Amino acid sequence: MLQNLQAEESYWDAKHEALSRDGLEALQVDRLRETVRRARRAPFYRERLQEISLEDIRSPQDVAHLPFTTKQDLRDAYPYGFLCQPKDRFVRLHVSSGTTGQATAVFYTRKDLDTWADLMARCLYMTGARPGDTFQNLTGYGLFTGGLGFHYGAERLGMLTIPSGAGNSKRQIQLMKDFDTTVIHIIPSYALRLMDVMQELGLDPKRDLSLRIAYLGAEPYSEEVRSRVEAFYGVKVFNSYGLSEMNGPGVAFECRFQNGLHIWEDAYLVEIVDPDTLEPVPEGRLGELVLTTLTREGMPLIRYRTKDLTRILPGDCPCGRPHRRLDRIQGRSDDMFILKGVNIFPIQVEQVLMAIPEVGNNYRIVLDRQNNVDTMTVEVEVTDKIFVEDMRHLQRIRNRITKELKSELLVTPAVSLVEPHSLPKNDGKAVRLIDRRNL
Repeated sequence: MLQNLQAEESYWDAKHEALSRDGLEALQVDRLRETVRRARRAPFYRERLQEISLEDIRSPQDVAHLPFTTKQDLRDAYPYGFLCQPKDRFVRLHVSSGTTGQATAVFYTRKDLDTWADLMARCLYMTGARPGDTFQNLTGYGLFTGGLGFHYGAERLGMLTIPSGAGNSKRQIQLMKDFDTTVIHIIPSYALRLMDVMQELGLDPKRDLSLRIAYLGAEPYSEEVRSRVEAFYGVKVFNSYGLSEMNGPGVAFECRFQNGLHIWEDAYLVEIVDPDTLEPVPEGRLGELVLTTLTREGMPLIRYRTKDLTRILPGDCPCGRPHRRLDRIQGRSDDMFILKGVNIFPIQVEQVLMAIPEVGNNYRIVLDRQNNVDTMTVEVEVTDKIFVEDMRHLQRIRNRITKELKSELLVTPAVSLVEPHSLPKNDGKAVRLIDRRNL
């Protein structure tokens, strides 16, 4: 009886979070068979899965016999090609912006939304959030899945939820003060921007606010950014991973031990493959994350290529959950750019910059082509104090940044130091890379 009570206190959903590994894999097989059976009703999968025998699915590894699904497949089948239920069974959809091509749409039945809310509540509870906390959601709502995903998860858990949305920084701060906000969800770049606003107002969040937990997600960020946010706000920062094709946030999340993100394997079947050969890579090796939904009722997706680069962390987690852990996302295979024959990810630049105290909270990478030669300029905001000091000191900082970027990237970029708050800002995801080479 005592063990049951301890499990209930440790887990939001002990039935699924504390399964044995054998029990989890058996559940995956049952749910994979059901996913294939459902997916056959969708126009896109009808012919592709016609010759797949459900009886041949005997282990989670048998997913490798199924076809991949890509972002382009979703675009080509837009808007209804992936639905396996009548349209009147669906109660919500989220649509991508389509700024880089045809938009994609993801549809949800009422059961899908309930499942998503439960997964999110599971994530939040795992980090220490509890009924009685006040949760402020500082991310966009609407077609962006991050806002509504966290919102319904927080309400399902039982927290007082403030749907403040993105932007209007002074009002965000006032809401935190008025309602003693303890838990926030915020995009990393906006967390850095809000730090500048608080400093301008003379506010010390460790003294003047009640914050204790922050969830950062929706865009890649480095451990150096996490450290800055934790030190300034006086909070514990937890990494969140999700994508709209898999519902949204809540696919994987850090527990309180913070040694990787537990991916909920009762809801998602995970593979790591070589992005070029599409062959599986050994555990612990970096590759592209491929996911199959196991609980999606209305729009199941099979072997979806996320383009996100990560690895499975070996070993068990001290928290006791058997769900395997993903390393933090290293970048996207389609975010990588090549300069002078070298593969570079924007996150590498951030790791260098955010470790230098004189660097402010904003930067961007500009790629261009001059006289048929590719160039890279890193524009870096520096702190107010540094910018007003003599030029020799600024030159030393520029030289240090250039030297450390060259050591990390193996190419030498131009570095431009700019005044604080001078680079473009927005309330959504930060635009860190400007590529003008094809213009």
